[in-house]
Amino acid sequence: MQPHRTAMTAVDRSWLRMESVENPMMISAVLSFDQPIAISRLKRVLNERFLTFRRFRQRVVNRGDRAYWEDDPHFDIDNHIHRIALPGNGSQEELQQLVSDLNSTALNFNRPLWHLHYIDQYNGGCALLIRIHHCIADGISLVRVLLSLTDSSPEYKVHTLTPLRPAPGPRASLWRQSVDRLRASGHVALEQGRLFLQSLEKDPGYPLKLMGTASDIAVDCIKLGFAREEPHTSLKRPLSGRKQVAWARPLDLADVKRCARTLKGTVNDVLLSVASGALHKHFNDTGEAIPDCGIRVAVPFNLRPLNRPITDLGNQFGLVLVPLPVDVPCPIMRFRQTRENMNRLKRSYQAQVTYSLLDLFGRGPDILERRALNMLSHKASAVLTNVPGPKQPVYLAGAKMTQPMFWVPQSGDIGIGMSIFSYAGTVQFGITVDKSIPADPSAIMDHFHEAFDELVAQTTDQQANLGVG
Repeated sequence: MQPHRTAMTAVDRSWLRMESVENPMMISAVLSFDQPIAISRLKRVLNERFLTFRRFRQRVVNRGDRAYWEDDPHFDIDNHIHRIALPGNGSQEELQQLVSDLNSTALNFNRPLWHLHYIDQYNGGCALLIRIHHCIADGISLVRVLLSLTDSSPEYKVHTLTPLRPAPGPRASLWRQSVDRLRASGHVALEQGRLFLQSLEKDPGYPLKLMGTASDIAVDCIKLGFAREEPHTSLKRPLSGRKQVAWARPLDLADVKRCARTLKGTVNDVLLSVASGALHKHFNDTGEAIPDCGIRVAVPFNLRPLNRPITDLGNQFGLVLVPLPVDVPCPIMRFRQTRENMNRLKRSYQAQVTYSLLDLFGRGPDILERRALNMLSHKASAVLTNVPGPKQPVYLAGAKMTQPMFWVPQSGDIGIGMSIFSYAGTVQFGITVDKSIPADPSAIMDHFHEAFDELVAQTTDQQANLGVG
């Protein structure tokens, strides 16, 4: 019997085709725990909570210009779990070196595109390095999937594995997919028609507003296409494919929120301005001239409702190009410029435009997609993600998670990825840098703390000068 097979969506196929030797399209996570986890318990959790998503039992097959998800007839969880111990005393530096090596290695395309390394002897406990291909889902979805493996207390709650439905035959599958697409299109058309009539009833001027929105989207599309390329700096170099990973001591989230309230901005504004400050210090360290127009980072923007449970994977996000004022020496002025840039982007449709472009490129020839994606990658020096995590500590198979780190891949000629993740009252910073780029990832992580401390100090001085208690 032929394995069950479903067509890959155009957007997911775009991320599949971005795979390159220099930039494997993997989302990776390093999760640290306060005690060892028994491998048998870890496998039980994965079977009960992770493998309920069929994608993690399926491999990718290509047939001509089409890509499909196909059930792996020889699926075995042991092919996806590897146990390894750190050398020496199991320090953070040794774990970072191991993660750097593994993140430089592509996944095996003959099997489902995920792998987990269980790492012994780390900080008296253990760590997990989880790598999942971007074509399976976007970063926010996969973070939520990985957090679904955890509990709010050390007590392990038993979940039962949802049985997978028997795979239909190829003809039945094709017929069912066609019917499902037709039914879905009909539902969407009826719903859109109903919403349009409701809006027209409430506001007779709604058609004009709709035309205005379409015009704004067209303008954002043109702006994206004609945006300047990134300035020539050491951050944009031909890539080697060897990654260097580092992460910083966490910040106190309460301190970040206090700073944001004082400066009348958001936590995101503060963290992006701190990232700008860290790169400003990097340029000063190397003696390189700082581009007077700043640099841009590509920031994923979620288009999936966060209040809905994840039942289907896939990619539902766009990208926005965020200017970072690395040329501004004053921390408070950097913050204000960042806040202004973010407010302007929030009013734009850039995320929706890039999502539509990914969908369009995924349907076209491979060479067209690569040229278009190369054009977009020339407009950013780094990828930066900012994902909210649990507000309270979580536990995996009874072990407390002490520090989570997540990275999304970079595409084209982008060789730097920065990650911001909030967890249990802290803010975690991480970075991955291609080895060909003359930047010390550990030094940049130190600069994050320095930039934040300077912003807090200047904010306190400003309050004192204004007589604010």
